Amino acid sequence: MIDRNEACSFVNTKADNKAWFGLMTILALVLLVSMDGSILYLAMPKITSSILPTADQSLWILDIYGLIVGSLLVTFGNIGDHYGRLKLIIFGSITFGIGSLCAAFSSNPGMLIISRAIMGLGGATLLPSGLAILSNLFLNPKQLAQAIGIFAATFAAGFAIGPIIGGFLLSKFDWGVVFFINLPIIILFLIFSPIYLKEVKQLNYGKIDILSLVLSFVGILFFTYSIKSAAAYGISTLQITIGLIGIISLIWFITRQHHIKYPLLNISLFKDRVFSIAIVTGLLSLVVWSASGYLTGIYLQSVLGFDVFTAALFALPAALVLIITCIVTNKVADRIGKKTSLIMTHLLISLGAATLLFTNTAHGAIAVIVSSIIAGVGYGLSFSLVAEIAVSAVPSKNAGAAASLAETSNEIGNALGITILGSLAAFFFRISGPQIAGTLNETLDYPNLAIALINQAKEAFVEGMHIAIGVASTLTFIVAILAICWIPKSVAK
Repeated sequence: MIDRNEACSFVNTKADNKAWFGLMTILALVLLVSMDGSILYLAMPKITSSILPTADQSLWILDIYGLIVGSLLVTFGNIGDHYGRLKLIIFGSITFGIGSLCAAFSSNPGMLIISRAIMGLGGATLLPSGLAILSNLFLNPKQLAQAIGIFAATFAAGFAIGPIIGGFLLSKFDWGVVFFINLPIIILFLIFSPIYLKEVKQLNYGKIDILSLVLSFVGILFFTYSIKSAAAYGISTLQITIGLIGIISLIWFITRQHHIKYPLLNISLFKDRVFSIAIVTGLLSLVVWSASGYLTGIYLQSVLGFDVFTAALFALPAALVLIITCIVTNKVADRIGKKTSLIMTHLLISLGAATLLFTNTAHGAIAVIVSSIIAGVGYGLSFSLVAEIAVSAVPSKNAGAAASLAETSNEIGNALGITILGSLAAFFFRISGPQIAGTLNETLDYPNLAIALINQAKEAFVEGMHIAIGVASTLTFIVAILAICWIPKSVAK
């Protein structure tokens, strides 16, 4: 046990240069993981033309990574506490690098999907372990808060600049380059992490419930596959059966958490309305983010006809807005209150998404820019506020679980945005398009296609995008209303 004098010495301890170099080492991985969540949006047209994935395979390529990460974040948090965070993060970075290398050389959709899954396996170790190691590097509370703020801003910046970097590289090289860029960062991390980072473990942490892990993973995977299958091929007996297995697995998982000694998910935390709203905010903001990024990336290239680098430049204003918002959010929240900030998060994302409804097959570039800037402020508020509000809403003994759930909500949201809203847009394209192929890019690659069919395909895609984005805008507006009604005035500051 730490006595009072030791505690005071921790508070007064200033981090040395080694700690700050350790922070930079962790930030390299944070940037890598967050960039990978968005860098493929602009690469998809090239990937589609190169390896010819079907509609559901395209969606799997994009979101299998996020699904794997989101499903395993809490589990790998437990494993890290048992066996050591530094060991786990080194294992994860090697796995991430192997997956990236395999992805770069993928010659068919199945190989690319498996490679992305391997990357997700590695990525699931990086963020929670990085935060735990960070807490051990900075013992001074003020410096720790500063380091965590830099950590969050870097994560947000990675999401924002991923499409820009990807667009630049794709204008010069083949699509595999978006995976090759991971390798130098991984190599540098493996060199410097043993020098600047310290091992962190918690020997008295509870056992991992393997059945809960299997149920959560199977539930998310089967439910997602069912949605994708319905969007790409229509409703069938097999599709419904797989969906039901997924739903039953998730219900079983949630029920089981009430009865085991060491649950993977602390269900009781959701009894607090403030905590619930914070987690929904983290989930929903990434749902809209990922769906918007995916659909507008295709829209700019395949509908409006911009080249990949020009399309990437459209993300630059939003990237700057997002980074600035992350930096100033704490000051804004101190001035207007956390409750108002959380409400504004949803209202801005809803308004930004709704702006995309003004796009059409001939014009829409300005609407995309305006939409991304407005929503970018909302995303910045969300990235900076969700974890803090979630942790402050629960007892201190549950702070670690709350932080893990906040991180998990982001990763699951990133995957579900493409799964649900992307599938909704794909479903509409399938029933309203020229029915030559399951996606717009596959249709446009069809040889000697008549102009009338090209126009029909583009119109079907835009209308499908409008439906998906309209749903996203409506959901975020509804949560804003719930936040107004549910969050007490005591959270105002």
